[in-house]
Amino acid sequence: MEIPSKYEPQKAENRWYDYWMEHKYFHSVPDEREPYTIVIPPPNVTGVLHMGHMLNNTIQDVLIRRARLMGKNACWVPGTDHASIATEAKVVARLKERGINKADISREEFLGHAWDWTNEYGGVILEQLKKLGCSCDWDRTKFTMDDNMSASVIKVFVDLFNKGQIYRGYRMVNWDPEAKTTLSDEEVIYEEKQGLLYYLEYGIEGSSETVTIATTRPETILGDTAICINPNDERYGHLKGKKAIVPICNRVIPIIEDDYVDVEFGTGCLKVTPAHDINDKALGEKHGLETIDIFNDDASLNSYGLHYEGKDRFVVRKEISKELEEKGFLIKTEQHLNKVGTSERTKAVIEPRLSDQWFLRMEDLVKPAIKAVLEDEEIKLFPKKFENTYRHWMENIRDWNISRQLWWGQQIPAYYFGDGQDDFVVAESKEEALTLAKNKSGNTSLTEKDLRQDEDALDTWFSSWLWPISVFNGILEPENKEIEYYYPTNDLVTGPDILFFWVARMIVAGYEYRDEKPFENVYLTGLVRDKQRRKMSKSLGNSPDALQLIEDYGADGVRVGLLLSSAAGNDLMFDEALCQQGKNFANKIWNGFRLVKGWEVADLPQPESSRLGIEWYHAKFNKTLVEIEDHFSKYRISDALMAIYKLVWDDYSSWLLEIIKPAYQQPIDMITFDAVIGIFENNLKLLHPFMPFLTEEIWQHIAERSPQEALVVAKWPEQQAVNEDLIEGFDFAAEVIAGIRTIRKEKNIPMKDSLELSVLNEGKIAVDWDVIIGKLTNVSKISYVESPLEGALTFRVKSNEYFIPMSGAIDIEAEIKKIHEELNYTKGFLVSVQKKLSNERFVSNAPEQVIALEKQKEADAMAKIETLEKSLANLG
Repeated sequence: MEIPSKYEPQKAENRWYDYWMEHKYFHSVPDEREPYTIVIPPPNVTGVLHMGHMLNNTIQDVLIRRARLMGKNACWVPGTDHASIATEAKVVARLKERGINKADISREEFLGHAWDWTNEYGGVILEQLKKLGCSCDWDRTKFTMDDNMSASVIKVFVDLFNKGQIYRGYRMVNWDPEAKTTLSDEEVIYEEKQGLLYYLEYGIEGSSETVTIATTRPETILGDTAICINPNDERYGHLKGKKAIVPICNRVIPIIEDDYVDVEFGTGCLKVTPAHDINDKALGEKHGLETIDIFNDDASLNSYGLHYEGKDRFVVRKEISKELEEKGFLIKTEQHLNKVGTSERTKAVIEPRLSDQWFLRMEDLVKPAIKAVLEDEEIKLFPKKFENTYRHWMENIRDWNISRQLWWGQQIPAYYFGDGQDDFVVAESKEEALTLAKNKSGNTSLTEKDLRQDEDALDTWFSSWLWPISVFNGILEPENKEIEYYYPTNDLVTGPDILFFWVARMIVAGYEYRDEKPFENVYLTGLVRDKQRRKMSKSLGNSPDALQLIEDYGADGVRVGLLLSSAAGNDLMFDEALCQQGKNFANKIWNGFRLVKGWEVADLPQPESSRLGIEWYHAKFNKTLVEIEDHFSKYRISDALMAIYKLVWDDYSSWLLEIIKPAYQQPIDMITFDAVIGIFENNLKLLHPFMPFLTEEIWQHIAERSPQEALVVAKWPEQQAVNEDLIEGFDFAAEVIAGIRTIRKEKNIPMKDSLELSVLNEGKIAVDWDVIIGKLTNVSKISYVESPLEGALTFRVKSNEYFIPMSGAIDIEAEIKKIHEELNYTKGFLVSVQKKLSNERFVSNAPEQVIALEKQKEADAMAKIETLEKSLANLG
């Protein structure tokens, strides 16, 4: 097969992905091998590939491809999440464009439109993941609204209800007025926003007195049902037992006493609005206050809003403050920094709202999940720092509000048969519900038509918390072959922003429904930011088009670029230049391959330099393999790639190929050629998880391969003993080579002109490496001397000194002048370092590593001065 002159990513990527799919390399079935399982964090069915997905799924693909090479039965389950709020919003918007209002159609009609949307857009992101090279088992693709997935969710709801863990309650909830649904506490993002504190005067009934309160939300005064003072606040003792009059609506409300009131905040007087603040609700219940809800579900004002009815809350805030000012009720305003809750999905400002909702008791459910992570370490978080976040969330957990006022999602399986508060049953089907309703009510004449199913859908996370179990049908068939084989899964790769939403809840579900962990390790990636540290977002315009990046740099180039900028658990500072670096790396590997395959091979004796170079590279490879395995064990995926990158770019391309390269137009010996091909194949195995397309392309060019011999299913290199002596010997030789090359560069001596080298071998360094030193520097003769050589330039490597005779090759006077200048500069530098080290304040306050660095600078300067002085003496 002819090797193209350059690597063409688009052609290779399409060809090899189709080849991998055709031969079902990604498909897994239970067998005798050790399983290695990853479940994808299911992206929203409405989503398209963005930088966060790119990073997350690249890391997963690296792990799964490596496991496959290690002989494990690698199974990566893909899928998508139905994303109730996001998807319903998209469908509502599309219907609106068509002149259809959601309120005017039935649930069944709406769900038809939602499925149309899902079928049209649902597979987009998964197809895009294929472009990235993701080796998922596509035959196992799941969707959280698949029939068996939904049946699992309903079964779990019924089970938890029957255990007394799920209950219905009238509670203050987080209301998203844009999505028109309740949210759990974890779906609310609190942001600091600059606002105003409004000081308002309320009249006291039957007198000319007034009392001043401070509020950030003047529009809610129309729902006030009391004013509260601290019983210990002497300023307001005269108001005890009196009543106040709410401005504008003129409602007469009691003045109550409670030590909940902070006498230091605002005026020390609190207006109580039980329908619109969770703390006011508690005060209202304690003091038996009326509850007046002034908002519609879209946060416009209802009839209690009087002449503001139908207007949005923020419009009313401006208008009512103006009215209050005109009527003399608004005394003043002050700037005020306030924490405002916003919807994680729609970004709308959250309204506290009283509502009938379904809740899951969490206090007992979380105990095994706390123990598993924080005590027994059955599940490990990487980086470990996230354990503190996990602990805080889990130990301060509140009951989970699991109902949503949406149609897209699993409908809550509660069936009402009467008007009483307890006239409902919970069942997996309507038929079962009818039997339960007849038994509960004693009314045997009930029919299915008499049952009304709860309108609400379940929180999306209530389906995805079952993901590692339900993808293997472990809820409906808890002892099936697949769940027994693949569960618990091995690694979970996700973002820290859903550590509680998803990760912690999956752990809870795992112990509740399998009595074991759902996964062993959780690798929490950082967020993708731009090089200015800003979070990637469409609104900022700083998020590149993922598919365009793949088009421009090749999938392998993008994968390398992402991972080079992603240190474990830290935010990724993405710079497109790193994708160019990844592309350059791919080209370097390709050109190195073409170089080797371009050599003529002959049956010749192997040169000693080639033998030694290959032995050294094997040692270096094995040492790097140990490092790589260590990095993988600690989920330092970026560090693993960097170790391979240096091995291939520096050790293989820059050193080994130069060592073994035959002379111009001369053949290479067969032993060396075969050895370097074997080495290159091992390099490709290490690179394959990171750069799957390029490596498979080269692998198939090296030799004719059967499908069973494809790189995707090759064998990961085995660790062997590391010959440290070879590595140390080469490292020393490399410094000598660098010294000679520096002299050539400084003195403008062409490489074609051979040099002679004399060595004062104080360190008793073995002469084995002389053949490599000679070849890579065009040194024709290396002599070992007992004393310094006069009239030569010199350099030092550790305790050895090297001399290159320079007579006739350079201008001696100019060289002496140059060395004097460098010597004077170095002496000046040494004085500045020693001055710093003699400063007691610096030495006592500076960190140890800083002191050590300065001492190293001192030692290096002194050694350099000694070498320069010897060079002067030798030229002298």
